[in-house]
Amino acid sequence: MSTQFDVKNPKTMAFILMLGAFLGLFGETALNMALSNIMEEFSVTAATAQWLTTGYLLVLAILVPISALLMKWFTTRQLVVGGLLISMLGALFAAMSLNFGMLLLGRIIQAMGTGILLPVMLNVVLLIFPVHKRGIVMGLMGLVITLGPALGPTLSGVIISTLGWSYIFWISAAFYVLLTLAAAAKIVNVSEITKPSIDVTSIVLSTIGFGGLIYALATMAEVSFSSPQVWGPLAVGLISLFLFGRRQTRMDEPMVNLSVFKYPMFSLGTAIMFLSILIILATGILLPLYLKGALLFSAAAAGLMLLPGNAVNVILSPIVGSLFDKFGARYFVISGFVLVIIGNLGFLTVLSSTTPAWQIIVSFMVLFFGLTMVTMPAQTNGLNQLPRELYADGSAAMNTLNQVAGAAGTAISITLFTIGQNGYLVDFPDAAQPDVLATGVRYSFYFITGISVVGLICALFVKKPSEVEAKGKAPAAVKKTATARR
Repeated sequence: MSTQFDVKNPKTMAFILMLGAFLGLFGETALNMALSNIMEEFSVTAATAQWLTTGYLLVLAILVPISALLMKWFTTRQLVVGGLLISMLGALFAAMSLNFGMLLLGRIIQAMGTGILLPVMLNVVLLIFPVHKRGIVMGLMGLVITLGPALGPTLSGVIISTLGWSYIFWISAAFYVLLTLAAAAKIVNVSEITKPSIDVTSIVLSTIGFGGLIYALATMAEVSFSSPQVWGPLAVGLISLFLFGRRQTRMDEPMVNLSVFKYPMFSLGTAIMFLSILIILATGILLPLYLKGALLFSAAAAGLMLLPGNAVNVILSPIVGSLFDKFGARYFVISGFVLVIIGNLGFLTVLSSTTPAWQIIVSFMVLFFGLTMVTMPAQTNGLNQLPRELYADGSAAMNTLNQVAGAAGTAISITLFTIGQNGYLVDFPDAAQPDVLATGVRYSFYFITGISVVGLICALFVKKPSEVEAKGKAPAAVKKTATARR
């Protein structure tokens, strides 16, 4: 069966979807540079302010699994236009916020729209472009996935310094309006509307599962792990996720077909993406705090310091995409994680309250050089192993875990940041605030470096899907299922 739909303007469709996803992913970290301003304006702590990022990612993690079901109930145009309109309403609500609660609610509404757009983008790209042309397109999509959250602090830093943090949302809302008009005119339906039965139990279990897990991780920044406020939601979340997974494997029409994880390269690609997104989001919230709080740069200057690393991502993504079709994923992913480790070691060795700016810039460039070589090849290599029938389920599963990774990275890094600061204050109670903050950030980078090493180990097992199938490792049971569903 062909994996490509006959679409007159596939590039236009892909562009609209990628720009919409970029705005949503930009929104993940756009407020990171403004956290200190928001903390002061609304009188909240760093642990509370980080919910503006963690809460956004929490909503994505809850909603993205449901997207696989939505794509079987609604047309592509309905989902894209609906997602853009919801995102626009959330941005407008946040722009007009009078208190922290109102701002957080606006962020949650905006995240709901992004949660619809992300998996639709990935699924549509897989359907409208043939396998032999996916490399360059997935390279551009990899650029969106990494550049959106990475560029958030850079662009928002300039906006905050010149206009104020609320204009992050006013500008986003304007783009959402333009994209909605374009989507209504150019997006066509490429999904198969089957309208399967809606299993409310699955929706409830996935919502409680991902919600409990991320809430527990984020709460650790304020209370100890031994507190019922942490282990209670964590236990409930893990049990709910177990029951959700068990239920999906026993249903004739599961909300998310977990048989995608029987494909070894998809599972490995998803794990590598999980680790990569965790690193991106953890770095994305720590560096703005460090640059503004320890090195005392303005929001604009701090944002511009991150620009060279983002430029590396922009330049390298299409190149990696075009070379992927020729060389495959293995060498890119291994080399990429080596560079990621080098970049993190750079941060570990230089972070202090007196670090020269160029050392931060170089380490960030090396880090993103490596991440750009990892994300697109790992994602594309994994998805290429799936049959067309499982594209929607595969994209939903991968995107869900990406959002969990982002929320976990944000929550754990802020938790370790807080622990590192408190430990330093015990030893040096009279230490200056920049020294305390720099120590907290450096403490978090031990965790990020460890994650990078795990990623390198995973990269050593990456192969082309065709090589796995040639050796008889393709999941025959899944092939049989896909054939039956056909």
